[in-house]
Amino acid sequence: MEKETIDLKEAAEIVENVSKRIALLHLSYAKTITDELGEERGKHLILRAIKDYGKKIGEKRREEIENLGLEPTPENFSKGSSLSIPPFGMHSKIEEKENLRAYGCVLGKLWKEYGEEELGKLYCYVDAAKYMGFNQDIVQTHTKAMTVGDEFCEFVVTRSTDKQKDKFKDDKADFSEVDEYLKG
Repeated sequence: MEKETIDLKEAAEIVENVSKRIALLHLSYAKTITDELGEERGKHLILRAIKDYGKKIGEKRREEIENLGLEPTPENFSKGSSLSIPPFGMHSKIEEKENLRAYGCVLGKLWKEYGEEELGKLYCYVDAAKYMGFNQDIVQTHTKAMTVGDEFCEFVVTRSTDKQKDKFKDDKADFSEVDEYLKG
């Protein structure tokens, strides 16, 4: 059987298009929910769904890491590939300095194009939820975010506080309090 290949530029374009569709899907659901339930109740419901989504990603990653015989530590999170975002096509550039920086987020740019950064940024809570789903003792939060007007997104992984753990465990709690930077 002959193996088919495509070049990196074409693969990046495909990932970018799929990412834009995901961003539009999130925006459409979020807009419909807030229009139907009102902004406060709608955002709360959206955050519950995003938390569940991130939790599932983190749990899948934890399972993979444990199957490799590794502990679910911050250092080992990236050693798994389950439900990972691609290293190309979703951002124009990724830098790992003191913290992880992502430039040109395709999702963030699309939400800005539609003037819907406020609803779009609810998706960004997936970052905290996926880490806490992986290990409730750690959380990834933002120190910068395109959805709040920054030039890039910057992430830091820290030990989760008792308050963050409580917000993660309680489906009725306001999950926006887990990432204070996004909350504003």
